[in-house]
Amino acid sequence: MTIEVFSGATTPLSAAATLIGTPTEDKGSPIQEASIFNKPASHIIELLASRSTTSSAVYIYDVAEQVGFGTLTKTWSSAMESTAPVISLQTRAGAGLSLVGRLSEGSSQDCVKGAVLTAYTTPAGLAAMVESLSYLPPATSNSRLIIQVPAVTTVGSSFALSPTLASLSATFAILPDNLVVLLSATPQESIDLAALSYKLTSSHVVHIFDHHGISRESGHKFVPTLQLKETPALGVQELIRWSGYQFFDYVGDSNAETVVVLLNGPLALMAKSIATRTSGLGVVVVRVLRPWDGDVFKQCLPDTVKEVHVFDDVPNEVCQGSLFVDVFGSLYGPNSQGPLVRAHRVTPTKTLSFLSDPAQFSTLLAELSYQAPAVTHLDASSTKKLLFFSTPKSALSPLPQTVANSFASTVSARLLTDHDIFSKSGGVTADKIVLSPRSEDTEILPMAAAFPSGAADFICVLDTNLLKSHSLLNKAKSGAIVLVISPWSSELPYNLPAAVLSSAVEKKLRVFTLDAKAISSGFEAELGLDAVQRLVVYLAVLRLYLGKAASEPAIRKLAEGVAREMALGGQLGKISASSWAALEEVELHIPPAVAEGDAKPPSPLKEFEFNAIAVETADGQTVVNGSKVSSWHDAAKHLLFPSVFTPPTPPSEEVEEYVQDPSLRPEVAEHTYLVTCTVNRRLTPLDYDRNVFHLEFDTAGTGLKYAIGEALGVHGWNDEQEVLDFCKWYGADPERLITIPVAANEGKMYTHTTFQALQQQIDLFGRPPKSFYAELAAYATSPADKLALQFIGAPEGSSTFKKLGEKDTVTFAEVLQRYPSARPGIETLCEMIGDIKPRHYSIASAQSAVGDRVDLLVVTVEWTAPNGTPHYGQCTRYLAGLKVGQKVTVSIKPSVMKLPPDNMQPIIMAGLGTGAAPFRAFLQHRALLAQQGIPVGPTYYYFGSRHRHQEYLYGEEMEAYILDGTITKAGLAFSRDGPKKVYIQHLMLEDAAVLASLLKNQAGVFYLCGPTWPVPDVYEALVGALVKNEGHTPESAGEFLMSLKEEERYVLEVY
Repeated sequence: MTIEVFSGATTPLSAAATLIGTPTEDKGSPIQEASIFNKPASHIIELLASRSTTSSAVYIYDVAEQVGFGTLTKTWSSAMESTAPVISLQTRAGAGLSLVGRLSEGSSQDCVKGAVLTAYTTPAGLAAMVESLSYLPPATSNSRLIIQVPAVTTVGSSFALSPTLASLSATFAILPDNLVVLLSATPQESIDLAALSYKLTSSHVVHIFDHHGISRESGHKFVPTLQLKETPALGVQELIRWSGYQFFDYVGDSNAETVVVLLNGPLALMAKSIATRTSGLGVVVVRVLRPWDGDVFKQCLPDTVKEVHVFDDVPNEVCQGSLFVDVFGSLYGPNSQGPLVRAHRVTPTKTLSFLSDPAQFSTLLAELSYQAPAVTHLDASSTKKLLFFSTPKSALSPLPQTVANSFASTVSARLLTDHDIFSKSGGVTADKIVLSPRSEDTEILPMAAAFPSGAADFICVLDTNLLKSHSLLNKAKSGAIVLVISPWSSELPYNLPAAVLSSAVEKKLRVFTLDAKAISSGFEAELGLDAVQRLVVYLAVLRLYLGKAASEPAIRKLAEGVAREMALGGQLGKISASSWAALEEVELHIPPAVAEGDAKPPSPLKEFEFNAIAVETADGQTVVNGSKVSSWHDAAKHLLFPSVFTPPTPPSEEVEEYVQDPSLRPEVAEHTYLVTCTVNRRLTPLDYDRNVFHLEFDTAGTGLKYAIGEALGVHGWNDEQEVLDFCKWYGADPERLITIPVAANEGKMYTHTTFQALQQQIDLFGRPPKSFYAELAAYATSPADKLALQFIGAPEGSSTFKKLGEKDTVTFAEVLQRYPSARPGIETLCEMIGDIKPRHYSIASAQSAVGDRVDLLVVTVEWTAPNGTPHYGQCTRYLAGLKVGQKVTVSIKPSVMKLPPDNMQPIIMAGLGTGAAPFRAFLQHRALLAQQGIPVGPTYYYFGSRHRHQEYLYGEEMEAYILDGTITKAGLAFSRDGPKKVYIQHLMLEDAAVLASLLKNQAGVFYLCGPTWPVPDVYEALVGALVKNEGHTPESAGEFLMSLKEEERYVLEVY
């Protein structure tokens, strides 16, 4: 069959992404010159703002994360050492006081180091902070506040997202004088002004940028060069000019009689585009709102101006915006009367209306300038617009990014992804792609103007069911191409609502179908169903886009860059041929039953409404409107009922019965419990060189509940004598009361004695990070100490720092002793060091079997430094010294170690040393089930240690489980007992046939817990078992194990 469709503006010659999955966030270096391409501007703003070289700390308000700004910063804070400390805050009455307090009453540490604070919030959040900001102290080069504001706000009963700044209409007028307000619209401008925010060293700064659309788009290429320049010492206006920008931009007729004034943002970009095409019209865009410079504003107006129309974002028609007041005050004085100034109040609803229907905004500006309406979108002959509809997390959802990447090497390819979480359970995703010739002077318009409704050249519906529920084809222009991924071909008209068919016929749409799943099923075993489906649809998109220029060999050649692995395997040709043959054009007609009105009245079709922003983190998590959710439908619940999902107090009766005592470790963010030690028993002989011991804690009355396989976080104390010795050496009175911040509760302080703080809270004997040396240098009075500390804390001192940390294993206390002239005050020292972090140990008991008890299996950690100083693991030393009856603060942490949902699924457990802990819990639970008459599947247990008589941990229990059949088969490897070392992987090879069958044919689950070193050998043993007994190749066996990992059936917990 010959298919002739429109010929695209360009041909994709290469692809920067594969079909394997969606792109992930870079975890590498901070921004460097031209290395940043194709990332959304908002991601780069986050990266720039969150660097420790830029900010002392980043405060992320909940409202910012709810619109997708701040999630990445939190991810980076745990993955990148160069990220500043991150503090999460809620937006409520008095929001911002913690920031003001930090700048107003900084500790001695802040005074020396400086406190350049960054906050993320939304326009609504900034409005809530304004009263607090009036108390900001004067900004200095080392003490100031920068607020990054992504401009997107939820409006109306439908929770639609809008770029309106209506919530700030009253705020702008009462902001303090020492605060600069910058507004940006384009991606390059947003990044530049974000960088400039940190160069205005004599002012606090608010930077507002468009997060509704442009800053979230990928495909814009820019180079963040501004932060690479050496900043001169200039005032605000001079520094703005130095950066290449102005307070105000004037665009349009140099002799205009009508001038429109807007704040920089999406509508301003549209207005500038219209002004370049409309005679007699000029547009002034306000980039720097505060400080307002009336003289500069007047200078940018043409002498011919007669009318000035001020567009103000306001919450309702009766409010007066602050921009009008600024403009009116600049043009009218006691001795002069300027042009006529008129106010145009733009409500949130009107903002959305202008964006969704650019012709309406164009008509309004034309009427104000007494001209005919101008064209508001890019020339249709030079651009192509592609629209994809899908459901989130579907196998085909990464396809639009792949398509956009394919074109990016030759043309400008903008991609914007929006989500609707209310109109359909599970959500709907719309991906818009605009392709246009690449040019330096191409104007950038909001996606709404570049891609207005009803202008799509190509629509791809990746889920047929969406055509039944949503009005999608009204987004297409007349004669557009529609590709529907569906098993239906000629049956399609009979399965769609009459309204959809009528729209398609009326617009003369050409509709094609492709059964991607059926084609992919033939390749699933070799390549994976999801990847093949994406490739099949990608090939069809290319064919329809290229039209007459398409041929099967040409399409296959173009796809090699996107499916390189498949091409090397010789399968691309077969997949391409199958896709080519299966693509069918559907003859559109209205079925008779529908035409005669015999069918039951259909449900009205829904419109897609943009109301959710999703962020994909590097660890594979999807965060929707600021919430990590198990399903996309949950995101709607989070948005509708936020108080339910972030309650001020635990809602369940069980938790309320055991409310946490606020005085119990107040510096700890986790919910903690106070348990009592009832057993502390050494398991290895006294003369053995390893102290492995068993602990039991009584949890009765605490409310502590834990699942099988979870970990217990122990909030240990430092050694009493070592703390007293340090206090004596440092000259600190152990009984003196000190007050230090509670890190887990912003704005709270906690008072206790120096001894209590150093023993129970401060990580005095932990390993210092590189930043500690740099901070400590500021307190050194000896030039030699200062230079040494500065060197270690600088990039040049990396090798010295590495030696100190990895070889010498120095602690905070030892660093202070090495450089004795550096002695900050004890409160400051506590803040510099930070708190002891809980150490987590796999729980060695099943609560179903032991009741109000939790058991641990622990080995003490001790070593000798090169200088002969003995060192001990802080928490294992604490636990080893516990007395019966002693209270311990603990918390619970989830783990990957979980029993399978079906008790009949076989489990294979491999534990080395204390890695046996979670498996003891597994066995306790399965033994209990057997006692209750509940059948369980095969249970294989492999355990390894050095000597049977010294280190067969829980040996008596294991032997009992073997005898009663709880353990189906045990493989015990004691590597030092025989003439030849035997490890667990050797015993697994002996059982290769049965292990392979359990995993391949019986949905078995494999677990490994213990040190990292045996992982490769165990992996090879399993691969070998599958190759020998289940017909796998080494490659396919490895892929099979990786698939088990995705299914949580190949579980590793190693350390």
